[in-house]
Amino acid sequence: MTSNPRLNTVRWLLEVTAAAAPADPAAFEAQRQLLRSVAQFDTASQTWWARIGALDARALEVLQHLYEAAKRFGTEVRVQAIAAPATWNGPCFTDPGELAAVAAAQADRGRLLGQLPVS
Repeated sequence: MTSNPRLNTVRWLLEVTAAAAPADPAAFEAQRQLLRSVAQFDTASQTWWARIGALDARALEVLQHLYEAAKRFGTEVRVQAIAAPATWNGPCFTDPGELAAVAAAQADRGRLLGQLPVS
């Protein structure tokens, strides 16, 4: 019997969430306009969310928009690694080392998004 390596590989995503900042209707609409192209909104929890499976241009766009919302509106942004749901059809991380590299990059808070760490 042969086994399919794909079936034995854990697939990972970065799940990025942003709790909508309390705001007057105009500021909330500005927040919505900024985030609606990169994240989905869960009305019940008042949270924006997106999943990232590769560090590509789209991932940088998602992160940039979420952190811009944090800067402008006080939106609280969180990033966590999650196992990819069985229904996920997009790219994903398969090596836990990839996520460790992402976490290390996030820990370097003094650098701008997309800027390489200084050695």
